[in-house]
Amino acid sequence: MARAPRQGPYICGIDAALDVVSGKWKGLILWELDSHGVRRFAELRRALPGVSEKMLTQHLRELEEDGLVHREVYAEVPPRVEYSLTEQGRALNQALRPLGAWGTERIRQQSIATVGEVAAADARGRAPRG
Repeated sequence: MARAPRQGPYICGIDAALDVVSGKWKGLILWELDSHGVRRFAELRRALPGVSEKMLTQHLRELEEDGLVHREVYAEVPPRVEYSLTEQGRALNQALRPLGAWGTERIRQQSIATVGEVAAADARGRAPRG
């Protein structure tokens, strides 16, 4: 069930910002669309290991309702739907970049394994670092 965008009252700007990116997958969806521009549903699903179809659909709808993602439906057979960032979505990603840099540094400092490293280690039959 789709929800209406929250209208506040907010405690502060951080509260308002975190409201639209809350949930495990929203930040990753925004990052994927920022990195690749336009994506179809199946492309997003492949790029986000572990996300269910239901959860991806829900988060995409919420991001669209919040004005961060644009959904373009083409009248073709079979139907084609593409997702891209709106201007607000691009602005939010710009604001999230320092947070991403902080996270990258934390991964490095604490030797935390990334998903790519885990997948590569699994392919080689070894345990990942961290």
